[in-house]
Amino acid sequence: MNVLPGTPGSCWLSTAPRASYPAAERSSHAHTVVIGGGIVGLTTALRLCEAGSSVIVLEALGIGGQVTGRSTAKITTQHALIYRHLMETRGRELARAYADANRSGVTCIKDWIALYDIACDLESKAAYAYTTSPARSSEIRAEADAAREMGLEAEAIASAPLPFETAGALLFPGQAQFNPASYLIGLARAVVDRGGQVFENSRAILIEEASRWRVVTDNGATVHAEHVVVATNMTVKSPVGMANRTQPRSHVAMAFRADDPNILDGMFIGIDEPTHSLRMGRDAEGPLLVALGPKFNTGQDGNVAARFNDLEQWVTHRFPVRTVAWRWCNEDYDTADRVAFAGTPDLEKAAGFHIATGFNAWGISNGTAAGIMIADLISGKSSPWTKLYDPARRYPEDFHKNADSQSIVGSVEDIAPGQGGVLVRGEEKVAAWRDDAGTLHAVSATCTHKGCTVTWNNADRTWDCPCHGSIFAADGSVIHGPARKPLPSARL
Repeated sequence: MNVLPGTPGSCWLSTAPRASYPAAERSSHAHTVVIGGGIVGLTTALRLCEAGSSVIVLEALGIGGQVTGRSTAKITTQHALIYRHLMETRGRELARAYADANRSGVTCIKDWIALYDIACDLESKAAYAYTTSPARSSEIRAEADAAREMGLEAEAIASAPLPFETAGALLFPGQAQFNPASYLIGLARAVVDRGGQVFENSRAILIEEASRWRVVTDNGATVHAEHVVVATNMTVKSPVGMANRTQPRSHVAMAFRADDPNILDGMFIGIDEPTHSLRMGRDAEGPLLVALGPKFNTGQDGNVAARFNDLEQWVTHRFPVRTVAWRWCNEDYDTADRVAFAGTPDLEKAAGFHIATGFNAWGISNGTAAGIMIADLISGKSSPWTKLYDPARRYPEDFHKNADSQSIVGSVEDIAPGQGGVLVRGEEKVAAWRDDAGTLHAVSATCTHKGCTVTWNNADRTWDCPCHGSIFAADGSVIHGPARKPLPSARL
């Protein structure tokens, strides 16, 4: 049994107010139905409500508890070293569009926090991308030049203000951080106050087009709308397949108790492998140092618990922290060119169908920009970012990498309490796990999305798909799509 320090769960949720919205239970209609209550979905919904449009938001679980609410929540246009890369790969025009989109996303967040009086621990902070390698200092300088060319305030400095040696850093002043769960709950409240409807525990299991778009939930409710926005981390449906255009990736995160709230002043990300991301936060008991570990492909690591141990060791060797207070995993999707896919993927075959996915772990500002853009498109306005985020743009077909389960075992005797494994019985694969009392439980090991065999996540006690990133609870229920159906029960 893996015994990891800290309480499982995101520190942001511990101090966020509780949202309480009903599940969708009847037939209804709106101009737009938004599937997913994260930052993209709620931004889209609120902007549409501000324009006087009718909106229904369907959240499969709870507002604030999913990908956005488990992020490091940096409100910044600094996304490691991105602008030089975009200038070289997609040209200056689209690099500038990326800067403009994210600057608009940052501004929108700050404006809405003030306008709607959202209590979410907003703090102004500088953002730093640092290196410990002198050989990479030229990359820092080149990125600062590129960012300034895009109209952003940026500076290459000799070292980052960290308690360990660095060889250079990229400084973006005047950025910000917040509690993302509290922000989302505030956005949902604003949507409702503006006349929108929000439903929790209402997973969309069917999306189809007739005279209007029709969405059916797992509760049997039906929503009819002229427009549907699929904002579910990975799209649960799209006329242009997204699963093979992206790569699901995960991180482990830990929040450490700190006596001094000033042991870190700013938001930091390393550009060297293995990368780490750092910022301060808080819970009800006081200040926290929040650290994110290196990314790994979802479902393709058979020992996620070891990543928590590595992260704990890395942090405690560098910072005067005390105990681990919280720990969690989070998932996002990468794209080959480091830009999200968002917008209308096929206007001719699926008019009124809009998506957003592949935020490369920079979904706070990008996700807000995508939500603004989608809402404007629905409202009949043009957007300067449609080419940048074009969801139908070309992509390298060898970018996405599937994998096999990392949890194959020979028999149930190989499964210790608190652990899981996949048993192969001819064509059948069974995902079995033992609870702490030693009782065995079993579900099908075949992902209900595309049929890949899941891997046991020994830290979160979930079944993770190593192909397209669906995550299932130990009992088989869906946590993250693209799967919409649970893993069915199985016999041992």
